[in-house]
Amino acid sequence: MTYTVYVLYSEEYQKIYIGYTSNLIERFKSHQFLGKDWTARYRPWCVIYCEYFSEKSDAQKRETQLKQYRNRLKIYAQINHESFRDRIYITI
Repeated sequence: MTYTVYVLYSEEYQKIYIGYTSNLIERFKSHQFLGKDWTARYRPWCVIYCEYFSEKSDAQKRETQLKQYRNRLKIYAQINHESFRDRIYITI
């Protein structure tokens, strides 16, 4: 099984969400259309970054790493960079 660590971005609210899943399409649908959790408040979302892992524990570690304050700042810095709109993904 493949696990995906992903970063969602809400342009309207300037928010990011970092998570991991074994099914990115279904998880994205749940963030975008279902539920009443934190992500529901900041719709619509787009996926701006993904990494893939064969082990769940590795995906969990990377998710935790990306959620650290300094890495969140790096993500926001790239989003705010003028060339962001021309890119399909960001690098972390």
